[in-house]
Amino acid sequence: MPRAAPTAAGAQSFLAFDYGGRRVGVAAGNALTGTAQPLASIAAQGDARWAALGRLIAEWQPDALVIGLPLHPDGAEHDNTRRARAFGRRLRGRFGLPVHEVDERYTSVEARAAGAADVDAAAAALILEQFLRMRRTAAPQPDHAAA
Repeated sequence: MPRAAPTAAGAQSFLAFDYGGRRVGVAAGNALTGTAQPLASIAAQGDARWAALGRLIAEWQPDALVIGLPLHPDGAEHDNTRRARAFGRRLRGRFGLPVHEVDERYTSVEARAAGAADVDAAAAALILEQFLRMRRTAAPQPDHAAA
């Protein structure tokens, strides 16, 4: 029986995607450690790509998905931004999981500079770690003064 998707605040495990027309980098991570690990890049197209993504989602059973949004340096959107958003909508529709979007500017550059063997998967890990940092800083802090 499929498990119910948690709210954004309750999500603990994630898969992240660095979407590209030729490849999709994939990383896994969790909110407890705030870290992500590169998994693989999927070079398949069409139905084969969706099947490979489905296998990873079934294996890792994430609470939610994160996609990187490519933007111009000034923050403006372009064709690849729209393609990434469409990819996110298809992920949500096919797998029924919440999809979060994160600015991915310079993640591939950073992955290359770090000497990553799989730049796309390493960029997906950077995207996920950025999302986890943003989520942690946005989370309400407990009020210890009231105790």
